[in-house]
Amino acid sequence: MAKIDVVMSVYNVGRYVTDALRGIRNQTIEDIRIIIVDDGSTDNTGELIKKEQASDPRIQYVYQENAGIAAAVSAGMKLCTAPFVARHDGDDISYRFRFEKQLDYLHQNTGCVAVSGLARHIDEGGQPIGTTTPAKDISSVDDASIPAKEPYIMQPLLMMRREAYLQAGGYRLLTIGEDTDLYWRLSKIGSLHIMPEVIGDYRIHPLSISSLSILSGRRLSAWSQLSALSAQRRRKGLPDIEFDKALQQRIDSQVELIDFYRSIEPITREDERSWLFSAMAAKLIELCFYRPYEPSPSDIDYILNVPRVDPEVRSRRFYEMFSEGILSAGIRMATTGRTGDALRLVPRRQWPKLLGRTAFRVALSPGIRTTIKKFIKPSA
Repeated sequence: MAKIDVVMSVYNVGRYVTDALRGIRNQTIEDIRIIIVDDGSTDNTGELIKKEQASDPRIQYVYQENAGIAAAVSAGMKLCTAPFVARHDGDDISYRFRFEKQLDYLHQNTGCVAVSGLARHIDEGGQPIGTTTPAKDISSVDDASIPAKEPYIMQPLLMMRREAYLQAGGYRLLTIGEDTDLYWRLSKIGSLHIMPEVIGDYRIHPLSISSLSILSGRRLSAWSQLSALSAQRRRKGLPDIEFDKALQQRIDSQVELIDFYRSIEPITREDERSWLFSAMAAKLIELCFYRPYEPSPSDIDYILNVPRVDPEVRSRRFYEMFSEGILSAGIRMATTGRTGDALRLVPRRQWPKLLGRTAFRVALSPGIRTTIKKFIKPSA
């Protein structure tokens, strides 16, 4: 039995999979098994993996019809027998010492059930783009804030105890956020840890960029907050949500944020609905802050309805961040010519800030703005 089973889910990564496998095969810990589940690739991914397999008996290749990442990873996890499991994607790269460092940490910290690390961002061709993934503050986890503060650690660099994975119930049928859904449950068994060092490369390429649409944001808002609602139920000792194929199809068939909410509403309790409505709005605003899209007019309608649906919204944890996020989204819309939508989204009392900051962005170059910000204290 291998010391570590490595589970890779791959789909049409022929351009990258050889480099990804090279990083795994060259780890300082050699006692590993590499389980690769091909989720219905239509390019040369399978051929390249089989070529690597011919020279490395540690590689086990499985092909399945396309069923999504959660199904592919679950299929790979069922084949695992090692006490430790490392996750990996087919387009990322693990540094040579990654497994050794993570295994050492887990051996020295027996209460930790899963560990990840930081990654350097690389472009399509493998060149560094000058950024790294920020470390999330796991201590601020809160399933009832808006949006829920998730116990997130980077999945492509994840190593976990297989026994804890099984105890937690494994991956469930979520289209997006299946990793965080698992972390909610793992965090009740033991601690999660993010190593403060870069132990791999995370590739930013056109395929990943094209998925960053407002529709993707709405879908993630729905799935992530439903997962947090599931965590709330377990914390309260209530029956958990059943993540089955019917629910997945119902959610994923929606387009507008209000319809995502309505697709979930039938399985919620009456006392859960106001939080869920607000949390989905707050999550979308949070995503708009660091992804290249803005709320549509229908999203604005949804957000404006939050105080009516959830009269307690102002007392919920992190409401201030939600409010500031609305202002930020409004500023971005105004700078791109959507001034009317921006004025509709942002409360009238914040219009002076909206117009002032918009003028600041439009009138000055990025370099001048940065210089000025160094000498001006941000407004409260």
